[in-house]
Amino acid sequence: MQKVTTKRLALYSGRTHRALAEEVAQCLGIDLGDAQIVDFANTEIRPRFAESIRGCDVFVMQSHYGWNGYSVNDSIMEQLIMIDAAQRASAKRITAVCPFYGYARQDRKAEGREPITARLVADLFKTAGAKRMVSIDLHSGQIQGFFDGPVDHLTAMPVIEGYIRTHAHQPVIVSPDAGRIKVAERMAQHLNDKGADLAFIYKRRPKGKTNVAEAKEIIGEVEGRLCILTDDMIDTGGTIVSAAELLMARGATEVWAMATHGVLSGPAVERLKNAPISRVVITNTLPLPPEKRIDKIEVLSVAPIIADALSAVFDDTSVSEIFGGENQA
Repeated sequence: MQKVTTKRLALYSGRTHRALAEEVAQCLGIDLGDAQIVDFANTEIRPRFAESIRGCDVFVMQSHYGWNGYSVNDSIMEQLIMIDAAQRASAKRITAVCPFYGYARQDRKAEGREPITARLVADLFKTAGAKRMVSIDLHSGQIQGFFDGPVDHLTAMPVIEGYIRTHAHQPVIVSPDAGRIKVAERMAQHLNDKGADLAFIYKRRPKGKTNVAEAKEIIGEVEGRLCILTDDMIDTGGTIVSAAELLMARGATEVWAMATHGVLSGPAVERLKNAPISRVVITNTLPLPPEKRIDKIEVLSVAPIIADALSAVFDDTSVSEIFGGENQA
């Protein structure tokens, strides 16, 4: 007997950033699934999918972020439980969609007796039942190798470059540290027709301290220019603010800060508010609570990029072609 089956895409979201998932679903032209997540009195989490997902290509979306009294760990655990539930409900393939991947900065042993938690998180997703992972601008590209299966490493660069093309003229793209030089160089090359140049900052982190960075010197010509600092994330804001102050001291006329992930932990918002930065441009990979919204912060949407990637995964076509093959570095 022969029978033709129909593929079906199902998208579900955890509670961390449902607004982004709804926007992705709208771009895909589908309804966001109902995961029916509840908390028990002892804080345990229980999802239960409202409809059958047997044989479906299931995408479980969650940004790893502390929200509304819940921690980053709660966010990750919620996604893991949803993936386990999908596997036990006979989903054909499960993809973990993590616009912001938690613990990404713990990707190596910088000192003795430290964990490599980014690898542990990848192992947890594999054990839960995820066959594939999708993320945006991982802190380190090597994390792709931690997951035992395909990883689609997306980038928000097209969205950020589009903003620069519209609002800036002859900018200097500045890497806040040596680790982002290649990304900044690629962006400057893409914006060459806008007269973009490249510079980078030598940064030092005092040994044994966390969330502390000191900008020391600038390599490149920034005097009399609009300088755009580009990074994968803004967490406490120390790196970006220190770099902005150094750029202004070296004669920059204006400084913008642009990053994919607006983590904005602890003193970040206050630091940015008082820093010599005229614009802070981030994307919506993470939610921006009302108390963190200040006039100089602008949020760009990456929903179309995620939707295009999920559509390519579902159709078994190339994801890298969306970015001209430049999403892997």
